[in-house]
Amino acid sequence: MKKILSIVCLVWMLCQHLTAQTNPAITAFLQNNTITGTYYLNGNSNAIGNNLPVNCQQVEYSATYAYISTAGIPAYPTGPFLDGNPSQAQNQTAIYQLPLNPVQNTGTPTATTGGNIGVFINGVSLFDYRDGVSWNPSTNALCGGPGNPPCPGGPNASMDWNRDAIPAEKDGFDCSKGHPAMGNYHHHQNPSAFKLDLTVISSICNLYDADGLYRIDSTQHAPLIGFAYDGFPIYGAYGYQNTDGTGGIVRIKSSYSLKNMSTRNNGPAVSTSYYLGYFREDYEYITNSNPDYLDQHNGRFCITPEYPQGTYAYFCTVDDQWNSAYPYAVGPSFYGVYANRKISTITESTTVYSPATAIQEITSKDLNFTIFPNPTADLIAVQMKGLVRLPMQIQLFDMAGKLIKSNAINPGQTISFLDVETVYEGQYLLKISNGHHQKSQKITIVRP
Repeated sequence: MKKILSIVCLVWMLCQHLTAQTNPAITAFLQNNTITGTYYLNGNSNAIGNNLPVNCQQVEYSATYAYISTAGIPAYPTGPFLDGNPSQAQNQTAIYQLPLNPVQNTGTPTATTGGNIGVFINGVSLFDYRDGVSWNPSTNALCGGPGNPPCPGGPNASMDWNRDAIPAEKDGFDCSKGHPAMGNYHHHQNPSAFKLDLTVISSICNLYDADGLYRIDSTQHAPLIGFAYDGFPIYGAYGYQNTDGTGGIVRIKSSYSLKNMSTRNNGPAVSTSYYLGYFREDYEYITNSNPDYLDQHNGRFCITPEYPQGTYAYFCTVDDQWNSAYPYAVGPSFYGVYANRKISTITESTTVYSPATAIQEITSKDLNFTIFPNPTADLIAVQMKGLVRLPMQIQLFDMAGKLIKSNAINPGQTISFLDVETVYEGQYLLKISNGHHQKSQKITIVRP
């Protein structure tokens, strides 16, 4: 009898282990302990090393939680922040405790808060729409945040009009649409470079790399890019039109719209300075029965590539020009049961997840890229579409097969450059490989 019970227990533990190994809350995070990050300072076109490890350093799991240890530093360069922000991305030494089986909050929804409300798969923090600045009707002026007097009741007080960070702080976002708050580098919005949007609304990428966590690809379901503090996944901008996984790939849309108004009760009139969209309360939720429109939390229950049986999922919403669309990622309230997922220590036994031994589905679609300019005179850029999960090797060969130049795109990045200014004119072959698949394209180097 004891032998039978031992076998049953062994089978149960094996099933639990295999189930955990396929849970996206464990497997989706990008791990790294060798590559360090970089940042730009205004006026310096050379990226500076920060000696901090990028992406996540370790993933562990128990029967109920995944634990993500991370410095909170992205693989793409951060900065510069042209609004005078003196901070740079700093080591967060964070541990995130994510539930493996998140559940819906059947009571009153919990509003999102200032500060961290989620974590991206590269360990970078997610914030909601706000930037800590509100309108004080007693003084008829802004309050809170740098350069403004404190708001009545303190930074967490409820105010009628709360500023939206995405339009108000646009000048302070780097090319990847992120910025730091006292060293905590974070995104409020879809983490794809400004320059990769169909209509470019910031010129910051003209000076620095057009890099980010992923690049929007309108032909593919968006990658899983993070998790909210209620434990539910966050996807990029595109998904299946229908919640059952059918209907093709479409842009997943916000159901929030700007109100039709010219005045604000206890707030400033709509004007050039305080335009519609300047405050979060300028938006209203309008129910839409079409399946590609999201609910009041900016999510829906649907089938995704990582959840073939279906899950509730948030989407990083953009408009038809790929510019960020309110409420951007999660909010203004959570769908699931909220908890502060950032902890200081792990207090239960865990198993360390090793992506090196995990079974990964690798396909040739992971090599979807753009090469430009071609022909070129001095520089070749390779811009990946979608999300890079495996190291990409970039190699330039002459037509005799001799290796001339090489570089790499690391997981959590999208772009790499080859300097060919000293390479002779002529025809070359550029090969891109992820270790499982390889693609190549002819390159012409020609000079005036």
